[in-house]
Amino acid sequence: MPSTCPKCKSGRIDTRNLGKKACGAIGTVAGAASGAASTMGGAEIGGTVGLAAGPGGAILGTLAGAILGALFGGAAGCAVGATLGEVVDEHILNNCRCLECGYTFGAQRV
Repeated sequence: MPSTCPKCKSGRIDTRNLGKKACGAIGTVAGAASGAASTMGGAEIGGTVGLAAGPGGAILGTLAGAILGALFGGAAGCAVGATLGEVVDEHILNNCRCLECGYTFGAQRV
């Protein structure tokens, strides 16, 4: 990150991280959907195993498999999305913003 604004030479620089936030959110949703969909097989197995404990166990096993799959998928998707967003912030977007004059600029352009 540059230490001064190229326009007004102020040292009060902030990073916006728009790409990281957006890609992280998209990755979370996509990962959760993918995790939930791919764990339906695991939920079926959980329901079958839980059946030994009765109908309530089958329902809880099915729900636990689907919820855990969505949570793990969402976490993985968020991590991948945030990493991709950092690359976008660094190389494509104007990620730096001067807190004095409001000018936005990329770190590589200084």
